Amino acid sequence: MMERPTMTHDVAIVGAGPAGLAFAASLTGSRLRVAVIERQPAAVLAAPPVDGREIALTLRSVRALQALGAWDRIPAEGTAPLREARVLNGGSPFALAFGTAASGEEQLGHLVSNHLIRRALFELVDALPGIEILAGRSISSFRNDSGGVTMALDDGTRLESRLLVGADSRFSWVREQLGIGAEVNRLGRSMLVCRVEHDGDHEGIATEWFDHGQTIAMLPLNGRRSSAVLTLTSEDIARLAALEAEALGAELTRRYECRLGRMNIVGKAHVYPLATTYARHFAAPRAALIGDAAVGMHPVTAHGFNLGLASARLLGKLVSDAARQGGDIGASLLLRRYEATHRMASRPIYTATNLIVGLYTAEHPAARAARHAGLRAAARLPFVSRSVSRMLMQP
Repeated sequence: MMERPTMTHDVAIVGAGPAGLAFAASLTGSRLRVAVIERQPAAVLAAPPVDGREIALTLRSVRALQALGAWDRIPAEGTAPLREARVLNGGSPFALAFGTAASGEEQLGHLVSNHLIRRALFELVDALPGIEILAGRSISSFRNDSGGVTMALDDGTRLESRLLVGADSRFSWVREQLGIGAEVNRLGRSMLVCRVEHDGDHEGIATEWFDHGQTIAMLPLNGRRSSAVLTLTSEDIARLAALEAEALGAELTRRYECRLGRMNIVGKAHVYPLATTYARHFAAPRAALIGDAAVGMHPVTAHGFNLGLASARLLGKLVSDAARQGGDIGASLLLRRYEATHRMASRPIYTATNLIVGLYTAEHPAARAARHAGLRAAARLPFVSRSVSRMLMQP
């Protein structure tokens, strides 16, 4: 029986999601040989299915995609401006608003469908020299030590690299195999996402309404359309997802109290169970974690994708700089620097987001009073609004 060949690369990336592809693209010009290993077939990567998720990209993330060359591959009609964000609490008419006055920018960011971003990044990476996409393949085992990484693929192929990068979701197999633990919080709640048409004008304003027993967000798309994001117990979401489109539209209209008028469902609804994760380490010998494999955020602050892109950008710069200088791209000092920098950027946002979720989903009277008082206090302190606005526009 013939032995399978051994493939040699400088960098092996597990996962062809946005973080993994962005990291691969960031290595352009470094002359490194890169392999991207992904279970999904190439046809799915080239034409990702619509998954209902609309990504709130910060301006920094947009600029990062522009620098990579992916932004121009997203059709202009597929992007919608986000001009302001408002937080609502219960039945109070008061809203805490976050805008662009402190930054001088015209908008906070852009809303873009997840499948369009994925398609643009795949098209970009697939055309780049020095990058091999091993679609429809997976790693069955690997060994990492100070000398490098040796992997066995599911078809028996052997692959060797100087650096292994895990970008394979918040329930990362690579992270588990590296022996890295993680904070995992399964919240027992799910979110239903779908596009809706409505009578009213959203004016480019996103709202996050923490109502009693539910959280509902409306993300402004082009025209009189929004992405509705409803969070309830997993059982309640399953019941609503089973409704016919007309009944679901009526239910969302009622739950949003007709703020945008009557809503009609466009396309199909998608359901996602909610869980947050935070890896106890972002690096191991000759290996690093990026994207959701490092930090899996709650979607309430819309920072998960942006943090994932930031981690890919950071590690990509460190690895590219080392390669150009003739250094070791998998050196422990480089990986420790990546971990420390990304932890400083991600931990405060992750912790603050979890605190917000805990406070604004609690239903006891003390929590209701605290969040109402908190919003009122924040409104009286302009620096709070400016700080949050800056946070929304970064990383």
